[in-house]
Amino acid sequence: MNGKQRALSLWDLIFYGIVLIQPIAPVPLYGVAQQLSNGHFATIILIAMFAMMITAVSYGRMAALYPSAGSAYTYVGRGLNVHLGFLVGWAMFMDYLLQPLINTVWISGALRAPNVHYVPKLPFEVWALLLAAIFTILNLRGIKTSALANRILLAAMIVVVTVFVVLAVRFLVANGGGFAALFSTKPFYDPRTFNWGRIWGATSFAALTYIGFDGITTLAEDAKNPKRNVLLATVLVCAFTGVFGGFLAYLGSLVWPNWHAFTNLETAFMDVASRVGGPWLFNAMGVILIVAAFGSALTGGLGAAKLLFGMGRDNVLPRRVFGHITSDHTPTYNLLIVGVLTLAGAILLNYYGNAYEHAGEILNFGAFLAFMGVNLATFWQFTFHPQPGYRRNALIDTVLPLVGFIFCAAIWWNLNPLAKIVGGVWLAIGFCYLALATRGFRTAPVALDFSESLGEPRATDTKENASLEKI
Repeated sequence: MNGKQRALSLWDLIFYGIVLIQPIAPVPLYGVAQQLSNGHFATIILIAMFAMMITAVSYGRMAALYPSAGSAYTYVGRGLNVHLGFLVGWAMFMDYLLQPLINTVWISGALRAPNVHYVPKLPFEVWALLLAAIFTILNLRGIKTSALANRILLAAMIVVVTVFVVLAVRFLVANGGGFAALFSTKPFYDPRTFNWGRIWGATSFAALTYIGFDGITTLAEDAKNPKRNVLLATVLVCAFTGVFGGFLAYLGSLVWPNWHAFTNLETAFMDVASRVGGPWLFNAMGVILIVAAFGSALTGGLGAAKLLFGMGRDNVLPRRVFGHITSDHTPTYNLLIVGVLTLAGAILLNYYGNAYEHAGEILNFGAFLAFMGVNLATFWQFTFHPQPGYRRNALIDTVLPLVGFIFCAAIWWNLNPLAKIVGGVWLAIGFCYLALATRGFRTAPVALDFSESLGEPRATDTKENASLEKI
């Protein structure tokens, strides 16, 4: 630690994790998830929570061993194999590129919803073009979202969601014949529509709710008692996200049981909010979602450009293009490349159907490869290569990470075919590059540096910068 004081308590880590994931994480997914699961979003979010909590244990244990930036890339590379670690990092790289794309897709779809009257009704392609251009221009000009703005946005989210919960409870009690209307098993199991095939396929999409929890592990070097607190914080954040998200999905299902009747899947939860609170709650929910997605796309695009710059600087990608930087340290070429990829990806995915669903599942291709890798690395590290003096525990060291690996593999296997094709092609490109760069896997690959794109805060400024990671 070089004498550096550990300043972050367990509650600091939990706060940071909740900010990363955000209390409204399941809200943008609601319509698509309800359709994919035949009205069982509450069920699939809890199934995904089980897999994520086991994976969170693996992340926490590996962070205690390797408290450095890189997350899954570092853990798999050091705990399992450097070449497998590179491939996990390559998959993570795809996810960074997808962050601005998935937010552009969601905003473009939401702004075209029939009930959204505060903007003109433009074609999806036009909105995607405008948004990609705005994100690129703002990043080129060096405009960043501030920590204060993000804290205000987080507070607004909490207020709006709290108001929704109160009004939803009042609506159900008033229109359902008393407090008994608050209790039902149908959001979890409706025998008329329940189908295990649909459930497993939809769970892979619902897992988007938890994306970002692993960011807690980047603070291991600054956490008090990291072996305990990092692990506990990642598990508790996943549990909170699943329970609270499941509760929102549960209320939404009771308020609007005819899940197949949404006019726009991107704004489905806003329609639910409108039913209990009227147009003002619809608009309030819509504004915070759009602003949050805008901020996420802005910071995500900058993070992707910085990661491209790091790969160009280290000659993983052509240095002349990707290693270019201006005098004010702006990776201009990379920002333009990210903007073009965002626009092209949004239009292409929209051509193939529900662009938001496709973007989310492609993102999960890389995320769940990383989750599987961390679980497998944890199993290998603690079962076969424990630290001197460590007493093995078969349940914790072997069974639990293998169960986590199997659950994550099952979710990953049920991604839609397009996600597997796009992700598979991306992984094949990384594999070919790795084989050439390491002379047939005989040498170690070039290290990927995620530190700049992660932007992990230090002990002195965690609460100021936490919300810059992911909205």
